Amino acid sequence: MTAVTATTIPPVGEQAPSRPRVIVERRDRGDHLFHGVITLGSLVVLAIMAAVGLFLFLQAAQALRSTGVSFLTTSAWQPDRGEFGIAAVMTGTIAIAIVAVGIALPVSMGTALFVTEIAPVRLRSTCVALVDLMAAVPSVVYGLWGLFLLQGHTVGLARWLSTWLSWVPIFRVPGADPNNPLASSSSYTASTFIAGIVVAMMVMPIQCAVMREVFSQVPSGESEGAYALGATRWGMIRIVSIPFGRAGIIGGTMLGLGRALGETIAVLLIISPRFDINLHVLEAGGNSVSSLIALRYNEASGFGLSALMAAGLALFAMTLVVNFTASIFIARSRSGASSEA
Repeated sequence: MTAVTATTIPPVGEQAPSRPRVIVERRDRGDHLFHGVITLGSLVVLAIMAAVGLFLFLQAAQALRSTGVSFLTTSAWQPDRGEFGIAAVMTGTIAIAIVAVGIALPVSMGTALFVTEIAPVRLRSTCVALVDLMAAVPSVVYGLWGLFLLQGHTVGLARWLSTWLSWVPIFRVPGADPNNPLASSSSYTASTFIAGIVVAMMVMPIQCAVMREVFSQVPSGESEGAYALGATRWGMIRIVSIPFGRAGIIGGTMLGLGRALGETIAVLLIISPRFDINLHVLEAGGNSVSSLIALRYNEASGFGLSALMAAGLALFAMTLVVNFTASIFIARSRSGASSEA
């Protein structure tokens, strides 16, 4: 039973009551049951997350005690010799995720704006269904598509980027001559760039779904007011829709970033493993934490398994922080806080 106070306005000529009238809200058995179920569900989710984190920490304790802080700064991965760390694989993980989000963001945002603001009603439902269907495709299918189809058609683009943007360090390919058309294309295959394109295809539906939901909540009064003042459709989108959905755009982008950080099979199929810090995204070779775990799990010894668990713990913590931050931005966008400026 919950007591709610409310102030009533008396009729004309009557004196207002000295205290607010108390309205009693009664909950029946169904309300209590529903409240208990959702509370239990929330506690179970929190308990599972805590159990996963605790399990990873206990399994990784041996490796973390052995290396200490150097676990975060060492690039080599030779646990049996006592030389291992996640500097290289974590750098590769972040590089692949940044490439993926950088490619997926404009496409996801453009698709969400097209569906909510431009597309006819019949075409809108078709576009939504196709985008949502992309999220149901298994990651191994994306990986095989990237390995056998995309990789061969991306070499020319990688060579072009290396030729004209080699003054940007990340687009430089050491040891390769982009001006020589007869040069081997192996320097541009199995790269962070190709893996990032494939992962971008996988995170696009998540980002688009969040942005589409936020853009659909744009107040119609503000849109109509922009049109009444002479704004074009693009002008209305620029001054109304995008500012209103700014928090949702950021939240959807970070949610996609969290998804990209943990991708395993597609990256494992495409990229060529290497254990040095490689910031040249067009160069062959790279690594990620999740693909390292999948590649070395079966052959790992007891101590090597503890090292892999430590790498998984680092990825778990980073992904948790990214997703938690994304949820804050998405909650702000749903509450309309992003429109306050």
